Amino acid sequence: CWISGQALLGSSRIIFSVLIKNLRERDLQTVRQMEDNVVLLDFWPSSFGMRVRIALAEKGIKYESHEENLLDKSPLLVEMNPVHKLIPVLIHNGKPICESLIILQYIDEVWHDKSPLLPSDPCKRSQARFWADYIDKKIYSIGKRVMMGKGEEQEVAKKELIECLKTLEGELGDKLYFGGETIGLVDVALVPFYTWFYSYETCGNFSIEAECPKLVAWAKRCMERETISKSLPDPHKIYSFVLQLKQKLGK
Repeated sequence: CWISGQALLGSSRIIFSVLIKNLRERDLQTVRQMEDNVVLLDFWPSSFGMRVRIALAEKGIKYESHEENLLDKSPLLVEMNPVHKLIPVLIHNGKPICESLIILQYIDEVWHDKSPLLPSDPCKRSQARFWADYIDKKIYSIGKRVMMGKGEEQEVAKKELIECLKTLEGELGDKLYFGGETIGLVDVALVPFYTWFYSYETCGNFSIEAECPKLVAWAKRCMERETISKSLPDPHKIYSFVLQLKQKLGK
């Protein structure tokens, strides 16, 4: 009886210890969720803001979105990004993180337990950062010239855009995504521009799909993901925005 009592007592202690451990882990998780106050300062047609929306959706992070009027910037935006005063800005527990690619990497580091955007291998990680930087330096500025330019200026911009997209298509190769079997940093950096393709094509009177069929197939594959399709506005809504902008600028 004494042996049975000791064994029972030992078993009870183990069970109690496991229960306490589970409760502590749950408490820690609850506290972390309470502490994670995430706010995104955004502007709906911004490809850079779309990147952050996608990353947060992929990670399953709940956040509060503040829509900014870039012609009348809020005091919060000026306070959180006093240098550039531009969106997007991610505010995590009161601390601002600026510049979309930096925000993506921050999100990946903080919430690293789900849907990694960067590979673990240092060489592959540096390559992903290179291509994300390439996209940052090329697509937006060239695309703007396609939409706003005329005549020879527009033709030059169209040629540059196609060359740039073909370069990216070559990097994609036969992979499902730039990240391989799953989407990664480069995919998240590039796919928001897909919703602008219709505006580029309509303003420039050309077809991106005819020139870069593999890249457009990749974009359509990305759009099958709810985290992406729900983060991007309709291309026709973007085009209406472009027309309004051209009218204001007298283009």
